[in-house]
Amino acid sequence: MAQLQTKYGYFSDDGREYVITRADTPMPWINVLTNGDYGLVLSQAGSGYSWRAHASLNRLTRWDQDLIRDNWGKYLYLRDADTGAFWSPTWQPCGASLEGYRVRHGMGYSVIDGQHDGIRSTLTVFVPQDAPCEIWLLRLENTGERARSLQIISYFEWLLGAAPDWHREFHRTFITTEYDDRWGALLATKVLWDLPVESKTHWNRSWPYVGFHSASLMPDGFDSDKRDFLGRHGDLHRPQAVVEGRAICRVGRWGDPIGSLQVAVTLAPGEAREIAFTLGMADDREQAGAVITRFRALDEVHAALGSTRAFWQEIAGRLTVETPDPAVNVLANGWLQVQAIAGRLMGRTAYYQTGGAYGYRDQLQDSLIWLLLGLPERTLDQIKLHAAHQYQDGVVLHWWHPLAETGLRSEYSDDLLWLPFVLLHYLRETDDFSALDEVVPFYDGGEATLREHCLRSFEMALSRFSPRGLPLILKADWNDGLNAVGAEGRGESVWMAHFLHYLLNAWVDLGLADDRTATRFRQEAERLRAAVNEHAWDGAWYWRATTDAGDLVGSRHSPEGKIFLNAQTWAVLGGTAPDDRAHQALASAREHLFSDYGPLLLAPAYTTPNPAIGYLSRYAPGTRENGGVYCHAACWAVLAERQMNGAQAAYALWRSFCPPARASVDPDRYSGEPYVMPGNVAGPLAPSPGQAGWTWYTGSAAWFLRALVDGVLGITAHREGLRVQGGLPDGWDQFRVRRWFRGARYTITVRRAGPGEPPGCRVNGAAWSGEFLPVAAPGEEPEVLITL
Repeated sequence: MAQLQTKYGYFSDDGREYVITRADTPMPWINVLTNGDYGLVLSQAGSGYSWRAHASLNRLTRWDQDLIRDNWGKYLYLRDADTGAFWSPTWQPCGASLEGYRVRHGMGYSVIDGQHDGIRSTLTVFVPQDAPCEIWLLRLENTGERARSLQIISYFEWLLGAAPDWHREFHRTFITTEYDDRWGALLATKVLWDLPVESKTHWNRSWPYVGFHSASLMPDGFDSDKRDFLGRHGDLHRPQAVVEGRAICRVGRWGDPIGSLQVAVTLAPGEAREIAFTLGMADDREQAGAVITRFRALDEVHAALGSTRAFWQEIAGRLTVETPDPAVNVLANGWLQVQAIAGRLMGRTAYYQTGGAYGYRDQLQDSLIWLLLGLPERTLDQIKLHAAHQYQDGVVLHWWHPLAETGLRSEYSDDLLWLPFVLLHYLRETDDFSALDEVVPFYDGGEATLREHCLRSFEMALSRFSPRGLPLILKADWNDGLNAVGAEGRGESVWMAHFLHYLLNAWVDLGLADDRTATRFRQEAERLRAAVNEHAWDGAWYWRATTDAGDLVGSRHSPEGKIFLNAQTWAVLGGTAPDDRAHQALASAREHLFSDYGPLLLAPAYTTPNPAIGYLSRYAPGTRENGGVYCHAACWAVLAERQMNGAQAAYALWRSFCPPARASVDPDRYSGEPYVMPGNVAGPLAPSPGQAGWTWYTGSAAWFLRALVDGVLGITAHREGLRVQGGLPDGWDQFRVRRWFRGARYTITVRRAGPGEPPGCRVNGAAWSGEFLPVAAPGEEPEVLITL
């Protein structure tokens, strides 16, 4: 049964697939497939790119970020050997004539179906869990009444290293292609790797991997040069090799390197056959040969596909949410988890931002997803990874490149504080205080416990205040686009004051500080609270920042950008605002920032670049941070709404920027994938308000799930246990959540009491009156019923 159907597609009955029913979606609708080492991005048109370990520094295949044409990728052609007619089993490069075109993006795989001229094709694309490769499993069925002889021809362009290789005529001279008769495989190597590491000489390092491409059938021919395949002035719609059904079979170091294999199959009427193509990046020839040999066997291919699907199904099933709202259910039962884990933690890449690096604050926050899934050890691994990219003085790398292990020393005021923020959440979830004593190295030498790493973050943050006691913003805070506000070292950040106030108190509340440190942190927090309320209250809301020149940002006196969301929501979440101001600040946010498609980050948008603000003001008005909905910050607004105004207010705000809810109303206006979060939504000054922006690669995925569980549903983790704040949105009779907590799996049902039924809480049938649910032993499955 189709769920949330639009003219472009629908969610499957179980919500685990999104079925695209036409290829001309408003923008590319993609899937990110990865095992954490190797990965690929695939659009509904069949386009995309592949990488290993780092999507920008170690790209396997060429791709151009042209989201209008979306015509770069790795493709298959089908050619009738008798008639010469040809087509592709995907929309690109020549599949417009396909009938019954369907793309099923699943969790860990994608399936593309179509039919042309009596041949039904099904292409399944996935990444095995234990191999550095991708597999294209092609099933062909002859639905006609005559035997068919078909040629299957693959095509892609080798890149082999840092992307984009903008100077192709330079880079291609370092690539060598060869054909191995033993394996029937194309291999590619490169003797140059533009890796950003310190070196005495430039361009003097070899790419240390081996690219490989093979098929389960031995090829009849191959090509490795773009001119040989396309022909002079040729294109992918009618490549010469496909038109003529021939292969030159030339390899070497002097062409424009591509990969193309040709295999032949004959199908009797009603017959179906499967052929598997493998593309990957091996550590060496020995590993390449092992992977090629393994996946020439179709039973190995199917076993690998089963393992991949099982892995992601297990991930998706670790948190289950049942509500009366299908838009909630389809996102919360797998898609947000897949987006945060595959797109952000493992792949760190997508169509709008090809990325590949780690952001210090970014992937730390993303790792909070593991806590909701009952896999806190994964969060701890991320905490330790980021702690190892901190300097001894407490400053951290704003971002760094895996493989190169180089990055940018942060001049952002907030980066270093996300380490204690995420560690606090880990400790509340696990009560594992032994983690504080784990020893982790510093980036510049030496080592210390995680507790000491966090204390150094605090010490550095507490050393960076203005004369009137507000935190300096430096080159920016969480909002990177405010990069000119404090570039000279005098600008202030009110959001940082809220954030630091929250962290200082939370650190002490959890019992993590000795008496002397606890006293100091309380005093510093109180000074911050006093400074914020003395200087930063603007009459109806908190202003956002001051520039180096002392001008206010986010004030009623500002010509543009008069109110900023984070300065209001974190006044609530951080506990800096007195109760009356907290209510007023959030009321001002609702009046000036909340829209039908989510809460704007600021309003009104900047229409003229302001050199004292930074690049935020240079975005087109209504775009991204400049007066659009920035979904990461919007999630914090949901949490603030729950804290101040209850479940209904939180749910209404959450749903206002929920992708399947927005797309089901007007998929063309929304334009983005209905199954994943966008990073941003266009604001009122944009030509199409409510249009989704950069999807997949966004920190809003993990936060949107937490905003739902913690904010809308009111289930929060504490050292004492889980706490359920009773509340149901209007129109809901009940909801049910299955959530792991310290090795036990809780089933929590919240419903309205029936006639004559008293409200209350029961745990395993027995009445319970505590503020926190009892902590069950690992392996237990407590049943919790709360009636309202």
